[in-house]
Amino acid sequence: MLNRFRGEIYLVTGAVFFSFNGVISTLVLDHLSPFRLTQVRCIGAFAILFIVVASRNFQSLKATRSEVPTLILLGIVGFAAVQAGYFLGIQRGVPLSLVLIIEFTAPIWIVLWIRFVRKKAVPGGMWAGIALSFIGLIFIAKVWDGLTFDLLGIIGALISAFALAVYFLVGSKVGEKRSAQSITVWGLGMAGLTWAIVMPVWKFPFDVFTMDMNLQGIFDGTFVPGWVLIAWIIVMGTIVPYLFVVGGLRRLSPSTSSVIGMIEPVLAGAFAWIWLAQSWAPIQLSGAAIVLVGIYIADRAKIAATSK
Repeated sequence: MLNRFRGEIYLVTGAVFFSFNGVISTLVLDHLSPFRLTQVRCIGAFAILFIVVASRNFQSLKATRSEVPTLILLGIVGFAAVQAGYFLGIQRGVPLSLVLIIEFTAPIWIVLWIRFVRKKAVPGGMWAGIALSFIGLIFIAKVWDGLTFDLLGIIGALISAFALAVYFLVGSKVGEKRSAQSITVWGLGMAGLTWAIVMPVWKFPFDVFTMDMNLQGIFDGTFVPGWVLIAWIIVMGTIVPYLFVVGGLRRLSPSTSSVIGMIEPVLAGAFAWIWLAQSWAPIQLSGAAIVLVGIYIADRAKIAATSK
């Protein structure tokens, strides 16, 4: 039973770590720009994971000439572009709620790609699951409150959505031949290299590591050094969840994986509610329930299709 749902368990576990990391990142973003945080996150995670994997099985990191372009694409688009588009949307003043909604249209683009480009059948339950999950996200984000439109910001959010779709599609394909550790090392390495080129490392504000940061919320008044929170973001908020998500991608289809990923905003809201005392309106709670129902329907549709 456990082995049958191993892919789903991996993806949900990854979503839990990614979601909790959102709260920790919020604390650090009071002292560091989003792009610099993404840079140190990718480079730091790559350095640590590369040392660990290379010391245990360096051969697993080697790639053939034909594999390299795909791995580079996965790193630049699936790892770097997702975060870049997301932060661009926020930076341009587009409400976080709307950015999240646009980003999590990724499952829709994946299903459309599978149906109309690959010419493969898509279970009816998958369409229903995506629709319900998307509606649930709209309720959670309450996009009708304070909506601000900025063309460049909307484009950034769309870039994030398309990049996320590529991440699931390419990651699932690459996962057929490579381990989760190898894929994550390559992805973080390419993303880290991209950020190093865009923003010179020697101009990084290194004083952020030694400054004291307030934990806020239920821990307001408690201060910890910046390096502690950044270390958490690198290890528990990047390396661990990416390994789980890539592990899930190797076992499930891109469409199913992306729909399960929709649970991340639900969990992020729950963690913010617990830690930062950000209350949820009844309609948001309803939205969370709708997302979970949509994920269940989509996953059952996948199981029914594969059992035929």
